Amino acid sequence: MGEYRLAKLGEQIREEIASLIATQKIKDPRVSTFLSINRVDVVADLAYAKVYVSSFLPEGQINKGVAGLNSAAGFIQSTIAKKLTIRKFPKLTFIADNSIKEGFEMVHKLNQLQAEENGSGQTTGE
Repeated sequence: MGEYRLAKLGEQIREEIASLIATQKIKDPRVSTFLSINRVDVVADLAYAKVYVSSFLPEGQINKGVAGLNSAAGFIQSTIAKKLTIRKFPKLTFIADNSIKEGFEMVHKLNQLQAEENGSGQTTGE
């Protein structure tokens, strides 16, 4: 399958999983509506797909949510496979992704440094 088609399929799977989470169709109590799906990487032979999950929740809750999604993977796969018309549906593996949270914290630190720099620049007399 072409690289463009794999990316498009990954995006479709991401949207469907996000929809299942938002509408609370996944009954596992560990799966919070605050979880977001960053991206889905599908391998070329459609055997596996890695689903990257993130949130601004504490890391322990994210890990519990990922565990809940992994235990509900069969339900998620069968639900999405009914909607998408592909020959073979990949086995989903959910992985915690802290990149959004880390990026937010980095921007916050940079803003603090800039504020400190602007504050110290004003105190030096002209």
